[in-house]
Amino acid sequence: MRGYGFAIYEDGSRKFDTVAASYHGDIKAFAAATFAPEKLDVALSTERINETEYRDTLALVGSDEAQAWVGV
Repeated sequence: MRGYGFAIYEDGSRKFDTVAASYHGDIKAFAAATFAPEKLDVALSTERINETEYRDTLALVGSDEAQAWVGV
């Protein structure tokens, strides 16, 4: 998930629609655990993610799902 997370949220070389839907939850949880809210804001403002993906990711910040990805 790390590779997908960076490719989607950091550099925009991937989009969620190019990744299997079964991975979306884990990618969002990884991003919630890894990226500061400011990075998520940039990903949204540069259209790397859409509003729904942004809200879904923010909702996972501090969750058990996100905590499972801390340090990965």
